[in-house]
Amino acid sequence: MKQTLQQPLETKKSKLLNTRDLIAYFLVAGTGAAVQIIAGGFFREYMSYYASVSLGYIVSFIVGFVLTKLFAFDAKSSGQTRREMVKFGMVAVLSFFITLGGSSLALYVFNVIHPEPLFYEFPLSFLPEKARNINVKEFGGLLVGMGLSFTSNYIMHKTFTFKSTGFYDRIKDYLKGIPE
Repeated sequence: MKQTLQQPLETKKSKLLNTRDLIAYFLVAGTGAAVQIIAGGFFREYMSYYASVSLGYIVSFIVGFVLTKLFAFDAKSSGQTRREMVKFGMVAVLSFFITLGGSSLALYVFNVIHPEPLFYEFPLSFLPEKARNINVKEFGGLLVGMGLSFTSNYIMHKTFTFKSTGFYDRIKDYLKGIPE
């Protein structure tokens, strides 16, 4: 009688720098970043820098949750979408302040280093007679804020949003105990 040794099922260890998750998140976040840049650029035509960064972030938040849920962190069929949405929202609020604060600080530093306006005329290939003037310092500030947000989001989503931590259940239990 031949005896086969079965190896015990390995528990999935969640390494913070799991290459597959990092690449998937980079692609998803890159899409969200593109949405944020395009939406923010559109809004910048009509409002202040800070308002356009804020609205661009809000638009990209919706896209970001759906894409992160589907393609990053193996959370597609977790069955805990509501829980993940609440936690994603909490991370997004913190990330919003990181994005806005990082963008503002970077823009301030860029303005101190180079006080004169700095624009780049970006030709639009689909509209040859039109070009878009891009404020290089504002765009650079946005990229710095988004980079800081990307780093913090990856860590928070990996260790909190798409991982069962018991946090959501504690909040739910607490809210049930509040009299109406």
